[in-house]
Amino acid sequence: MKVFLKAGACLCGIFLLTETHAQISSDRAKEIKDSLYVLEVEDRHEPDKVLHAEPLYIDLIRDLGARKGEREWNVGLGLTDENEFDSYTALVEYEWAPINRLGLEVELPFTIYYPNTENKHSPGSKLNSLKVAAQYSFFVSEKLKTSMAIGYIQEFELTEFRNYSKEKLFPGLVYNPFFIAAKRWGNNFHTLLYTGPTIFRHFETKTTHMDWQINSNVHYMIPGTRNFIGIEFNKVAGHTGTFDMTIRPQMRVSISENLLIGIVTGIPIARENERLSSFLRLIYEPRHHVKKMHAFR
Repeated sequence: MKVFLKAGACLCGIFLLTETHAQISSDRAKEIKDSLYVLEVEDRHEPDKVLHAEPLYIDLIRDLGARKGEREWNVGLGLTDENEFDSYTALVEYEWAPINRLGLEVELPFTIYYPNTENKHSPGSKLNSLKVAAQYSFFVSEKLKTSMAIGYIQEFELTEFRNYSKEKLFPGLVYNPFFIAAKRWGNNFHTLLYTGPTIFRHFETKTTHMDWQINSNVHYMIPGTRNFIGIEFNKVAGHTGTFDMTIRPQMRVSISENLLIGIVTGIPIARENERLSSFLRLIYEPRHHVKKMHAFR
């Protein structure tokens, strides 16, 4: 009997040792896979670039530390449930890096309004603006896993579709300089701050007012992939003394080697004018930008 007990104890010990070794091996393999993915983005190309998770709702003009030749197409679709009407949004944008660390973007954002059953009136649908933007990464440190950038967005506002023949086509301008700071903590956790004033100039009334936006983000990138889950806190301090914040949980999933999809839910803190919203972003990256990343999916 003692022989059998000893043999059983030995077998249990071997089993536990094997399980522990397997778990350590699995964790080690995951760590190596993460490291290899980070190295694919950072150390295998010049100049330096830090891998950051990019927010999906207030997205960047181009990756921080962009390298010459990078480019990307985005198509976005959204729905917002407002008190008196629903608004459907759509956007098409193209972004590219003509030189290292400089990103440029052209965007066409649309909004279509639909009144609810209790309200027969709503704003007119329109192409909101012609938007052009630039972003320059002035600090990139792989050692500190930190990047910083400044940028500028210029919007030429457009009137409603129904007023194209009645009013000026461009009723105003929007000026938006901004600052970005991002840091990766280890291989998987990412934080980012995007902030700056939004200045509105109205031609008809010859008035100008300014709001301040403060967008903070936290993301967790799934080991060895470009997929992530995270949350955006989009905050606006209005010129009238108001403060609004919308919380946007989100996730990004890689569909193929050069196609990703981002899904965002919007939860406003104050619901006087707006309730829940949703947003979908399709991201297409031409093959040369991700030509070696398929090995780490």
